[in-house]
Amino acid sequence: MVNTISKEQISTLPIAQFAGRIIVVQTEKEADEAIKYLETFKRVGFDTETRPSFKKGKSHKIALMQISVDDTCFLFRLNMIGFPDSLSKFLDNPDILKIGLSLKDDFSAIRKRTSLEPQGFVELQSHVKDFGIEDASLQRIYAIIFNEKISKRQRLTNWENDVLTDAQKMYAALDAWACLRIYDELEKYRINN
Repeated sequence: MVNTISKEQISTLPIAQFAGRIIVVQTEKEADEAIKYLETFKRVGFDTETRPSFKKGKSHKIALMQISVDDTCFLFRLNMIGFPDSLSKFLDNPDILKIGLSLKDDFSAIRKRTSLEPQGFVELQSHVKDFGIEDASLQRIYAIIFNEKISKRQRLTNWENDVLTDAQKMYAALDAWACLRIYDELEKYRINN
């Protein structure tokens, strides 16, 4: 397996696409239903988005939490629904693997909304080192494994908008799904080698 990739190489790759369902969760009832569905899986992809701040010393609370399975990604609008109990219990469940990248940043953002101590998480930046992959960014890891590029164009948009754009939804879903896809592919590689 290749263990590193350059920006130039990434720029020539086709753009990765998430072809599954994207479900925006904007009420506590919707959150409870989404969690009931997600609890039927052994592992999920995970990511968060926070509205960027361009003023020194000013920060925002986490606005969006993405949790994905192979064919469906739920976008929890935390800026609208707060932190429902069902979501807290899910993040605290050690029996469901939640795979993410730069989790320290996500956990720091979560703690601004709740005192929850998440359990059952896999940090991809550490995990990929077991496979000789030196790069630590999601975009680079994904490119090494799948020869596709994750576009980062939407990263610095306003995640607290009343309505998320289709481009924001696609970006958010892709990031969570990509974490799960990377983990699953590396597990297949481990079994076959």
